[in-house]
Amino acid sequence: MSTTTASGYPATTTTGTLQDTLALVGRILVATLFVPAGFGKLMGFAGTVGYITSAGLPMPQVAAVVAILVELGVGLCFLFGFKTRAAALVLAVFTLATAVFFHNYWAMPPEKVQMMQINFFKNLAIAGGLLSFAVMGAGRFSIDRK
Repeated sequence: MSTTTASGYPATTTTGTLQDTLALVGRILVATLFVPAGFGKLMGFAGTVGYITSAGLPMPQVAAVVAILVELGVGLCFLFGFKTRAAALVLAVFTLATAVFFHNYWAMPPEKVQMMQINFFKNLAIAGGLLSFAVMGAGRFSIDRK
């Protein structure tokens, strides 16, 4: 049985260190999806707006800015463990919205259904992992810990 500190993090034990290390690795792996995507949207803003327009979403320029802020800004917060619970929740909601609006396999031609269905369910799984961080936090190796 491990004890916790006043902040709710495990006391320094082998188990606590392993949990904190895995949380850090998890944040890094998840952030590799969001941060480069946000940077790519920033550098290719016109293309991002065009893609959002093609999906039929309203105000594509605003949506592109929101996507950049979420993927790059909130993604970096998540990576470094700053306001991790809130960042994870924002990223989870964003990922679910992306699944519905951009991987809507139910509205795709037959040749795209399988690919979009796989991407849709991957997004659901990513959102599930992010919700775990929203509950558990970033761990000891984070800005939140200080």
